Amino acid sequence: MQATVQQLASVVQGKVHGNPELLVQGALPLSCAGPGDITFVESERALRHLKQCRASVLVLPAGLVGLVGGHPREGGQEFTLLEVADPLLAFVAIVQHLRGPARTYSPGVAPEASVHPLARLGPDCTVLPFAVIGEGSTLGARCVIHPGVIIGRDCRIGDDVILYAGAILYDGVVLGDRVIVHANAVLGADGFGYRFIGGRHVKVPQLGHTEIADDVEIGACTTIDRGTFQATQVGAGTKIDNLVMIGHNCRIGPHNLLISQVGLAGSCSTGSYVVLAGQAGVADHVHIGDRAVVGAGSGVPSDVGAGERVFGYPARPEAEIRRIVASQSSLPGLRKDMRLVKQKLGIKEAG
Repeated sequence: MQATVQQLASVVQGKVHGNPELLVQGALPLSCAGPGDITFVESERALRHLKQCRASVLVLPAGLVGLVGGHPREGGQEFTLLEVADPLLAFVAIVQHLRGPARTYSPGVAPEASVHPLARLGPDCTVLPFAVIGEGSTLGARCVIHPGVIIGRDCRIGDDVILYAGAILYDGVVLGDRVIVHANAVLGADGFGYRFIGGRHVKVPQLGHTEIADDVEIGACTTIDRGTFQATQVGAGTKIDNLVMIGHNCRIGPHNLLISQVGLAGSCSTGSYVVLAGQAGVADHVHIGDRAVVGAGSGVPSDVGAGERVFGYPARPEAEIRRIVASQSSLPGLRKDMRLVKQKLGIKEAG
């Protein structure tokens, strides 16, 4: 599909600087776009790449419109500019517009799917081949269940939920509206609980369940365990990346961001708008307060207060870690100075 710059401006409520009738045939990132394509620029730092850019149209914020003239491209041709409030979101809308309407699945249950007679499906649900829906489970309206999904017994699933291929919901899992679960995620598996009795590890039964609130997205191969007696919970609007592990009895607050390979041990809790960066690990029974940020690769052994930014292993306040890192570069010289001082004082080096 193709469109004029003016037509695209109408899609994203933008303002055209240049030729509004210029025809756009494709939308690609800055480094890949060619003649007839539209691309986007978010920051002033990216302007240095414009000399090599071959795109015909730039989507950019108001603050960069006047700066583009100072970064001419090879051949001296000028870009047509499309000024918008948020270049990334506008570019997403443009890509979707140029690709045309997204393909959708026709509602219905594929013959190869297995739906228990006592399961209940809301209107306009789609159940694709080889999906399994267990006894007593209920689905709301317009859900899409992809091939190989297994929904256990007595699960409750809200409206407009999407479960991608291979996702597994153990018995009793609860999903709110508009939840997205990506491929091979596992929700509701037993928590890791054992007692050491008589020389062996004896399993503690995990009798709770897992509850996921509205508008949560769960990445591929993520696992969220059921609670021991109560529910493991994930709050509304939280976004969870691939390969995240959430242990039993955790209480994840609303609108959190959990980045790839984060691990939370059992009975952790978080407030609202918490960010856990990649590979952060949180010890059991730790609470992380509202709007706190835990840096990548950090190990969190104790509570983090609201609004704090921590980093490192073990995690410390960001300002303290910056001082530690800055001082490390001076350690070789300090060691040399100490050796000289010891020689002057006649003190032998240990070892």
